[in-house]
Amino acid sequence: MTIMLIIFFVLLFLNMPVAFAIGISGVAYFFLADIPNSLAIQQFATGTQSFPLLAVPFFVLAGHILNASGITSRLIKFANDLTGHMIGGLAQASVLLSAMMGGISGSATADAAMQSRIMTNDMLRRGYSKGFSTGLISVSSIITATFPPSIGLILYGFIGGVSINKLFIAGIIPGIILTLVLMISVYFVAKKNNYDQDNEFNPPTLKEVVISFKDCIWAILFPILLIIGIRFGLFSASEGGAVAVVYAMTVGFLFHKELTWKKLKICLKDAVTDNSMIMLIIASASIFSYVIAFENFPRTMSQFVTGITENPQLLFLLILLFVFIAGLFMEATANNLMLTPIFLPIAEMAGIDPVHFGVILVVLITFGGMTPPLGVTMFAVLSITKTGVVEYTKGALPFILTVLTVIILLAMFPSVVLFLPNLLLGP
Repeated sequence: MTIMLIIFFVLLFLNMPVAFAIGISGVAYFFLADIPNSLAIQQFATGTQSFPLLAVPFFVLAGHILNASGITSRLIKFANDLTGHMIGGLAQASVLLSAMMGGISGSATADAAMQSRIMTNDMLRRGYSKGFSTGLISVSSIITATFPPSIGLILYGFIGGVSINKLFIAGIIPGIILTLVLMISVYFVAKKNNYDQDNEFNPPTLKEVVISFKDCIWAILFPILLIIGIRFGLFSASEGGAVAVVYAMTVGFLFHKELTWKKLKICLKDAVTDNSMIMLIIASASIFSYVIAFENFPRTMSQFVTGITENPQLLFLLILLFVFIAGLFMEATANNLMLTPIFLPIAEMAGIDPVHFGVILVVLITFGGMTPPLGVTMFAVLSITKTGVVEYTKGALPFILTVLTVIILLAMFPSVVLFLPNLLLGP
């Protein structure tokens, strides 16, 4: 197994796509160990053969269709109307947009890339620094990981055998907290640097807010209807993905009337591309996960971690430290698939609720993608906006520290995460 890990990290640092790095290193183990090579192919083929995983391609497609239906422009206008009068108004709108986009895209990287293309130039024209603008857009996209339909929560639930319904509901309060805390951080940073303070005393009229709200009501209703449908047993999380696609097409064709057959064709093409990447990582990670289980690595890691401390809270923080470090170097989907089977058994052994652990794990893994040195979300934003890593890091630092503080507090107080799912679905 040591050779497999060495091959994996060598390929990763040679800039090989993570799916191929995982797959090649996993297959290498079968060639070197006394195990039939056909098992690797079987694991690769069966890795994606799961009913819960149907939610992933459906929700990805639904997100593309909703964006093509004019949802994004309506959400931007609504966010601007709500926050435009505040100190740092446009930056506040960016945070609020991330929260509202969380119920549509399900992907932090997709949300950050979209906002980078749309919001950055406007923020620069309003006097924000490039580091602040890109840092905020990247870090605030972490909110997307908490609101349903979060792809990260779906994958964690699939790998760990944890209720995806409960995970969806458990992510809502952390998402709201992250939104509010990041908006407060924006206020203080904007006030200190004198960013965008001209409209401080010009709040929108009630009529303007109501009109903007009506324009994007179908986007706002999407995650609400999803939760209601799951809560009352109208459909499962996997079936909810198919419902989401039908909902998105209905909104695009009948209500907004902006979705055309040509746009739908582009949406299908983009969804196939995104899902191909995700499923290739899942299939490759299945080989890796088999090796981890075969070598009894979770037990070995458990003994190592519990050898340091048996205090549940310290153990939890130690696991989160491992996860955070891994997130600095690897893509979130791959991290989720590889780390869940390792750390979930340790967490359950320490008495940590798997739903609570899952929400924190997914948020922290996603957060790793927004930080140097190799954050995937960070590099997506940097490549789109042509920003340097140093400039980005300087601008993002206040928001990185803010999110890290929230994650630690959520880890220490599980009732904040578990209150809503226990209330709606029972403990």
